[in-house]
Order: sequence, then structure tokens, then C-alpha cells
Amino acid sequence: MSQHAFTVNRAPLDPDGAPRDTTITDDEAAAGARAVVRLFGHWELTDAQARILLGGMSGTTYTRWKRGEFGRIATDLKARLSTLLGIHKALRILYTENERAYRWISAANAHFNDDSPLDVMLNGQIADLSRVRNYLDAARG
Repeated sequence: MSQHAFTVNRAPLDPDGAPRDTTITDDEAAAGARAVVRLFGHWELTDAQARILLGGMSGTTYTRWKRGEFGRIATDLKARLSTLLGIHKALRILYTENERAYRWISAANAHFNDDSPLDVMLNGQIADLSRVRNYLDAARG
């Protein structure tokens, strides 16, 4: 597989203060896609919901993804995968029980005007995914 890459817009720092490489290769994106498809199963999303979170992906393409056929993953989609996996990571840190972490995504949340985080993300913009991730990142400190 080719090693096309992109750089995430934020520049985390190494412990010594130097900018860390945030490049996501195609192989890493494919691994992220596999993880996100599994995550959507835990979140009990419909295919239609999953496709919205993935930027309006076609049904045919999502069916291929569920079979493990990813092809080339565009920059926007790599950013979405990274954000979704960041949400998952934050939930795993905040909740020791997996099922509680998986249920959180669909539960009403006062911070989101009693909408669920999933409702917020289903607005479909990457900023909506980031809003949920930023909330969780702040909650975990």
C-alpha cells in the first residue's frame, strides 16, 4: 500500500518541547478505519449514522469498509477517523467499564442542551465531531 500522508493541523509537542510528527500514513488510516468500523458496532450505529460521521460516505463505500476494503483515504476522512478515535480514547480513560463508555455516546448530556453527543456529531460537520472530542478532552484534563 502507498504511503501518502497528511499532517493534522495541531502540532503536539514531544516532552522536550519539539513539534511531534503528526503525519498519518495510508496504512495507519486503514488501521484507523478498521477500528472505527468496530467502534461503530459498539456504539450500535446504523449504517446511515456511520456514513454521516464519516462525512457522507456512500452506502457502497461503507459496505466495502465493513468488508475491510478501504482504498485510498482522503485527508478529510483521515481527520474524521483521528477525531473519532480520540473520542473513543477519551471515553476509555474516563470510564473503566467499556459498556458505560459505549452508552455515553447516545445518552442525553446537559453540556449539549440535553442532546446526546451522537446527536451533535450527526450534524455531520467535522467541527461537530471536534466539539464532542474537545468536551471529552477537557473532562479528562
